[in-house]
Amino acid sequence: MDHIEELARVLARFPGIGPRQGKRFVYYLLAAPASERTTLAELIASLGKDVRQCPECLRFFNGTNAAICNYCTDKARDDAQLMIVEKDQDLSAVERAGTYKGRYFVLGGVLTLSGKGAIREKELTKAIENHLKRGLKEVVLALSATSEGEHTTDRVRELLAPWRDHIKVSMLGRGLATGSELEYSDAETLRAALTNRKEA
Repeated sequence: MDHIEELARVLARFPGIGPRQGKRFVYYLLAAPASERTTLAELIASLGKDVRQCPECLRFFNGTNAAICNYCTDKARDDAQLMIVEKDQDLSAVERAGTYKGRYFVLGGVLTLSGKGAIREKELTKAIENHLKRGLKEVVLALSATSEGEHTTDRVRELLAPWRDHIKVSMLGRGLATGSELEYSDAETLRAALTNRKEA
């Protein structure tokens, strides 16, 4: 087995990484001290053991002894608002902006126009029902300003249709440039988008 080629192929499967970059990473690791490779291997091996998925918002978190993440257990957060984001990185970006103090739900991806991709539809409907019992009044759709994000927003709107008499559905204002991903937006842009959100 050619270990260099095999590892390069595995690394090339990472989002945004191609075969050339994968190989670059392999040669970087070969040139790095053995201790650095060992640390990396240990971190990867312990990832599944030390990190768990929150059963409520479905984000990944460092699961010490807690079964539910710190955002879902925080009593100071606003139960009247639920923000729906594509991925964990988007949730982190919103938290960095420091404006939103409600609850979250992570969809786990987007739907493409060609019909590929998947989102957590059953989990979302269950989450909405649970949050309604706790006083949910508004769902904020915080999806990327891309064609896939908009396509996914349309599907989420359909899923929310049965509750439209009970909850307001809003989406981020267009402080976000069209084609931009939430994850890469700066805090000020996200604050403006959240402040200027409009009914969806």
